[in-house]
Amino acid sequence: MGIEIERKFLLRDDSWRAQVGHSERIAQGYLVGATALAAGHTRSSVRVRLAGDEAWLNIKAARLGVERAEYDYAIPPDDADALLATLCDGLLSKWRHHVMVDGVLFEIDEFLGDNAGLVVAEVELPRADAPFPRPPWLGREVSTLARYYNVNLIAHPYARWTQAERDAAEGESA
Repeated sequence: MGIEIERKFLLRDDSWRAQVGHSERIAQGYLVGATALAAGHTRSSVRVRLAGDEAWLNIKAARLGVERAEYDYAIPPDDADALLATLCDGLLSKWRHHVMVDGVLFEIDEFLGDNAGLVVAEVELPRADAPFPRPPWLGREVSTLARYYNVNLIAHPYARWTQAERDAAEGESA
């Protein structure tokens, strides 16, 4: 079984930008997304992701937490284009920046479109309690807050968040 162990954080500032190794533009959409999840019709999200000349189908368990079942399958980019254009409810676009800190990769997603202004750092770990560096730009953890999950950003994009939703991470435990 494929297991992803990932922690997600807001950022304190833009000082991470000086450490970017490379960046890629990503487009993704969901074949089974937030609407089906919210209605309880599915136990997983199914997304199509296109980054440059590579594309994947991704199936991820629909539960909160840092440890979730996840499966990735490479598909032809032309198939991904067709799926994104015809079968997905909405499209999420972002720049993914790769930043290495003490040998650990942080993937920093800078969202575009209706999610512009939202920037989130993710770090994948070998186990849930694995230690990892805490650079000064790493802010509040939001790993267990569903509104920060990509699947939810199509149905309820950052541009439509209330000020209370934007500020809530400061008062919630993660």
